[in-house]
Amino acid sequence: MSEDETREIQPAAVAAGPVLRAAERGAPMLSGRELKRMATDGGFTVDETTGNRMISALEDILEALNNRWATLSKLETSPPLSATSTAKWVAQHTVNTAADERGLLTQLRQAKEELPQYIQAIREAKRRYADTESGARGELESFHDRF
Repeated sequence: MSEDETREIQPAAVAAGPVLRAAERGAPMLSGRELKRMATDGGFTVDETTGNRMISALEDILEALNNRWATLSKLETSPPLSATSTAKWVAQHTVNTAADERGLLTQLRQAKEELPQYIQAIREAKRRYADTESGARGELESFHDRF
């Protein structure tokens, strides 16, 4: 690979690197409660169109989780495998992987709890954005009327 080709590939790898490392470290993510606080304090605002798209996407995720929850929760039970030691180990490992503190079901449960809070935060952020925009528009109109 030439030096030019290496330079072209490197930025993508650098950009993805910190994100992957944070996830691997288990770095804390922004909670719904924190996002709501930011929206209330004005540190997070979003326009109507973007906010609606974000809310729609989060609602779709919640709906998919709810529709599939019965199937997903089967991962909490030991799969029916043979009675060999290896099969018993694999079955227990499957349950542990799904339900431990970093497991799939644990993460999905947390998402089911957090996503509604994200939706509320986005609604507040949309309101804040509209209030700010309305105030700025009013100031500009009064400025225009004076001159």
